[in-house]
Parts: sequence; C-alpha cells; structure tokens
Amino acid sequence: MAMTDVPMPDRPARVIGRRAVLGGVVLASLIAGLPALAAAPSARVFLAGIYAAYLGPSSASRGVAIDTRARIGRYFAPDLAALIADDADAAARNGDEGELDGDPFIDGQDWTITDLAIAVRPAGPRRAVGVVTFRNFGKPTSVTLDLVLLPPGWRITDIHWAEGTLRGLYATKGQ
Repeated sequence: MAMTDVPMPDRPARVIGRRAVLGGVVLASLIAGLPALAAAPSARVFLAGIYAAYLGPSSASRGVAIDTRARIGRYFAPDLAALIADDADAAARNGDEGELDGDPFIDGQDWTITDLAIAVRPAGPRRAVGVVTFRNFGKPTSVTLDLVLLPPGWRITDIHWAEGTLRGLYATKGQ
C-alpha cells in the first residue's frame, strides 16, 4: 500500500488557541532578547579581559590605560570614574600627582604577574564581587573588586587592596 493510500481518520480543523499565541509571543520575545544577553559578558570575562593585559613583566605587557575619561569610563562605574578623572584633571592643572599614584588593578606601579586566578561571586541583583589573586614579583597579592552590571556592561564600583580602597583615596582628599 502506498503512502497516499493510507486512510486518514477524520479530524476537525485545529484552531490556534489563546495560550498557543501567548506562548509564541513569549518565546519570540525571549529569542529577540538573546543578543542583548550575549552582549554583556560575565563578570569573570570582564575581569579576565582586564588582567590579561598584565600577564608577564610590565616591560612586555601593556596593562590597562586609564588616562582619559573615556578609558576610565570603560572600567569604572560613572560616579567612581568621575572621582578618578576629576582628581587627575585637578592634579594636572596644578602640576601635582593625583591621589591614584599606582595602577589600581595590581596595587603597584610595576609588575611581573604570574599565577593569576579570578573568582567571582554574586552579590545581589546585577552585582558581583571579584577576587583576583596573583604573584607580583613573586609576592602573593589579592585584589577585591566590587562590580555592577550597567547597560554598557560590567563596571567597577570599588577596588579593595590590603591597605585601603580606591574610593577611600578620594574620600580623604582635602583632609
């Protein structure tokens, strides 16, 4: 018997119900939102991108430049970016050093980074804490970064070092 000769049972025409239409709309909106989710990398990927620029000696690796407002804004939340940039601008106008006299990502001025490890844990909705450990010139170092997910991606809201915080540098300015 050929396929066309198979008798088909009589079935009523199927009507698409409201649930099926609603489910389709929800599915379509989820699929449409996937590119936006893919555009924001994980907090770990954000930190790995920063610290990849520090691997090896400072003479051979470039580090991360934070010498313009745009570059500062690429890594830091807007309020912290403004503190850093305003301080650097004021220091330059006065021929002085700014409060930030080293590289905030490594807590130093020069580096030979080895044994890099990055751990990230959630700290609330759209927030995370990254702990970056490494050896700098053989000395064990740990830097903790508070992160927030903003529309352009992850940004740093503070950096904690053994002897203080990035925000703390600016909180004491002028005292």
